[in-house]
Amino acid sequence: FGSSHKGSADLRLNSAMSHRKFERPRHGSLGFAPRKRTKHRFGKIKSFPKDDASKAPHFTAFMSYKAGMSHIVRDVDRPGSKLHKKEVAESVSIVETPPMVVVGFVGYVETPRGLRALTSVWAGHLSEEVKRRFYKTWHKSKKKAFTKYQKRWEEASKEGKAMTAEIERAKKYCQVIRAICHTQVGKAKLGQKKAHIKEIQVNGGTTAAKVDFLTGLFEQEVKVADVFAQDEMIDIIGVTKGKGFNGVITRWGCTRLVRKSHRGLRKVGCIGSWHPAKVQWQVPRSGQMGYFHRTEINKKIYRVGKALKDEPNNAMTENDLTEKSITPMGGFSHYGEVNEDWIMLKGSIMGCKRRLITLRKSLLPQMSRRATEKVELKFIDTASKMGHGRFQTCEEKAKFYGGATAKKARKAAEEKSVEAES
Repeated sequence: FGSSHKGSADLRLNSAMSHRKFERPRHGSLGFAPRKRTKHRFGKIKSFPKDDASKAPHFTAFMSYKAGMSHIVRDVDRPGSKLHKKEVAESVSIVETPPMVVVGFVGYVETPRGLRALTSVWAGHLSEEVKRRFYKTWHKSKKKAFTKYQKRWEEASKEGKAMTAEIERAKKYCQVIRAICHTQVGKAKLGQKKAHIKEIQVNGGTTAAKVDFLTGLFEQEVKVADVFAQDEMIDIIGVTKGKGFNGVITRWGCTRLVRKSHRGLRKVGCIGSWHPAKVQWQVPRSGQMGYFHRTEINKKIYRVGKALKDEPNNAMTENDLTEKSITPMGGFSHYGEVNEDWIMLKGSIMGCKRRLITLRKSLLPQMSRRATEKVELKFIDTASKMGHGRFQTCEEKAKFYGGATAKKARKAAEEKSVEAES
């Protein structure tokens, strides 16, 4: 009797230890099941921030394209931390954000079963980019989308204000208003002509104020600086990089079996008991890995950059006065140059290059020290991302090597000045 007592005491003592005899946390979260390729390949905003009528009407999300990564150097401003007033190098992601165009809105009414779309109003003119999204093969189509709507719009605007009845209906009955926006994909140089369309909720003010805010923006551009600001914490929504079919060791992080095990070792040792006489869904199995829909919260904005035409040296800082733009030497690999507005986010983000990434305002009030910290960048790296880049700009490289390289740099500078004059 005494010995069994002693054994239970040992068990209690050892339960704090992370030894496999007493504890084995499962491998891989079941919260993401089923792990299969997503249907929403452009990301789906599943929830928007809570509406606050006391604020002015504003957008709650923005669409962008992943360009690549770089690194920055900054001083940490976090009193009490060991890193306070110390210099740190951090990895950052650059996403290109060409201005979006507002082409309509949808009004929703709240019902006991959730939201129901009551009415939608479109703008009088849609660009070819957005019309291409309504067809599978544009060149074979008759290109008739929205021609009748456009005609109705023109006739109504001669008599007075177009679509007045639908606009008034939305103002009277709707509780939620969402803008129909599309990207200007031609500006992002993706080699694609079809625009990406999304419904983006407008928060703030009364329903009537929201509708007036949107109708005033029909066929107008919305810049990323109108939606997000530096030092803001945001959420990102997108699709991870696809990895194809993978086994249990890679897909679930299980431990390999011993070297001498029969019929392979990159396996699960036991896939279940005799009864229930089926493999349960919690057991790790091989299958699709990657190309999953994910929402990542709390990404800090380090900089909201302007387009090249508005600010040619948009990667300069107070400490680093080298005249350079955010595009690294030789361009971002598998992407190219960033000529439009861009946003710099701390850390990595999901998906491959050129993938659509949706930026959304945070759902939670951001009060932590890290969230409220003011970021002052000292240096932004623009060395080549193809290898071990040594130079930040072509001029720096030319200065180091001289000769033909210097001539090439001079020629490039002359061409740049001619373009600026014209």
